[in-house]
Amino acid sequence: MRAGKERALSASGPACHASQQFHPAPSPHAMAYHSFLLEPISCHAWNKDRTQIALCPNNHEVHIYRKDGAKWSKVHELKEHNGQVTGIDWAPESNRLVTCGTDRNAYVWTLKGNVWKPTLVILRINRAARCVKWSPKENKFAVGSGSRLISICYFEQENDWWVCKHIKKPIRSTVLSLDWHPNNVLLAAGSCDFKCRIFSAYIKEVEERPSPTPWGSKMPFGELMFESSSSCGWVHSICFSASGNRVAWVSHDSTLCLADANKKMAVASLCTETLPLLAVTFITESSLVAAGHDCYPMLFTYEEGPGTLSFGGKLDVPKQSSQRGLTARERFQNLDKKASSDTANAALDTVHKNSISQISVLAGGKANCSQFCTTGMDGGMSIWDVKVRPSRAPRPHQSLLSPSSV
Repeated sequence: MRAGKERALSASGPACHASQQFHPAPSPHAMAYHSFLLEPISCHAWNKDRTQIALCPNNHEVHIYRKDGAKWSKVHELKEHNGQVTGIDWAPESNRLVTCGTDRNAYVWTLKGNVWKPTLVILRINRAARCVKWSPKENKFAVGSGSRLISICYFEQENDWWVCKHIKKPIRSTVLSLDWHPNNVLLAAGSCDFKCRIFSAYIKEVEERPSPTPWGSKMPFGELMFESSSSCGWVHSICFSASGNRVAWVSHDSTLCLADANKKMAVASLCTETLPLLAVTFITESSLVAAGHDCYPMLFTYEEGPGTLSFGGKLDVPKQSSQRGLTARERFQNLDKKASSDTANAALDTVHKNSISQISVLAGGKANCSQFCTTGMDGGMSIWDVKVRPSRAPRPHQSLLSPSSV
């Protein structure tokens, strides 16, 4: 890893040599975990000032919670979908929500007074919508679906209606994940045909012609700019770096891959020894955090020189000092949360007690993340602090990534 202000993690994994490293939060004993409900959290999104979170409790509803001191209070319930909600995104500047679901529809929600008003967006698909993302300029959004296509939706002023265009070829299976390039035009997509692709989503009706990028200069709508088959599993999550010159993705074969446009789109891959990863995000240009079925976040670093990925370590969570028997109520809760009522299986030494399904950056952005959030199948949310300090060498077994109070 290059010298400079890069992030490194040294926990129960091998030490990473760097001039900067994660530093424990001032109050590492404070529990970062908040349990919203017994049901899994299918997806979530934060508002601009991070005082409210919208989440789906594994059904057709969207619940919005507001932080009141140390508590979270439910303030809204959005119930327009007829099928399970599979994707949520919250536009920070326009304060609009977009949701999609298995009912094959998307809704744009606008807050009027104290009521969220939905506007139906016809996606023109015959299979479930799986994911949704606002573009950086919030003038369009993308929806991935089981129809083997991506719907690019934008608002048509003349007709006062949301319309969409389709990106179809060469997608051959369900689109599971999406992420926008900072230029508001390029769109990365991961799908069940084991492919990571980058398309042009240029809409001439709402934006100016884009400038050339390292991924290419000709960008008509639907143009395939990049395709990789380095994975051998469903691509669960995909993410551009802050500069947009790198894209990373995780797949069901427990592989993390990264493509670098500045190195002629060379792809680095790392087959981890973990269970499949479900979520990934950049926290600096060369550092990533990923998580999945192992229930804890992990750090990975990319070295530009050799073009390689390496495992930085996993989060160390202090073990409980004492254990007690479970009450009958807790046993039934464990059946819902963990598919088990056994005391031994319930005593995981991780903050999350089931798979982590989504990671979102809360503060600092993907260029210099200082805080990120995880939600999981246990119905809980955890906020993690990332702090940096100069250091000559990291100490082995030092926990450098720690939960923050929520």
